[in-house]
Amino acid sequence: MISGGASFIQLRDKSAPAGEFYNSVVEVMSFARERSAKIIVNDRVDIALAAGADGVHLGQDDLPASEARKILGADKIIGVSTHSIEQFRAALDLPVDYIAIGPIFATSTKDDHDPVVGLDLLREVRSIAERMPVVAIGGINLSNAVFVLEAGADSVAVISDVLAAPDQIADRVRQFLQTTPDITNNVGNP
Repeated sequence: MISGGASFIQLRDKSAPAGEFYNSVVEVMSFARERSAKIIVNDRVDIALAAGADGVHLGQDDLPASEARKILGADKIIGVSTHSIEQFRAALDLPVDYIAIGPIFATSTKDDHDPVVGLDLLREVRSIAERMPVVAIGGINLSNAVFVLEAGADSVAVISDVLAAPDQIADRVRQFLQTTPDITNNVGNP
């Protein structure tokens, strides 16, 4: 992904044992730092801190953002997922650097995902977000990313469409960046 131009990547592994995930994050951090890419860890504040990651992305059932901020400090990036207008409004009061909303479209990445929120809710959260960066997540691919950005997302988080062909990941990232030049390339989600 970094070879393709991604500069902000979320590491996510729901099944790896903590030690194995930590080792992976340490290895990725070494590679990413040499290339000025930012790495955040999904869910695991402890691993983000121990591995020296750039931050963490938290779900609704993870450690509260206020506690993560106490642990990680002011300089680390913290993002949070939301799945409704109520959750988004509440997240605006949290000590976070961005708020994700989704799933925008149906997704196969999670078996237990929340109901699809769609582009209309994305437009609504954009209207109340003020300066808070909004990240759209869920079911985003090369053919719909432009519509997501037009609806108000500052950036998109993509998994399946980038990782579908493991030998073409860098090319796929390049295609996203060329097709959607408005993507600020400040959030990715492997």
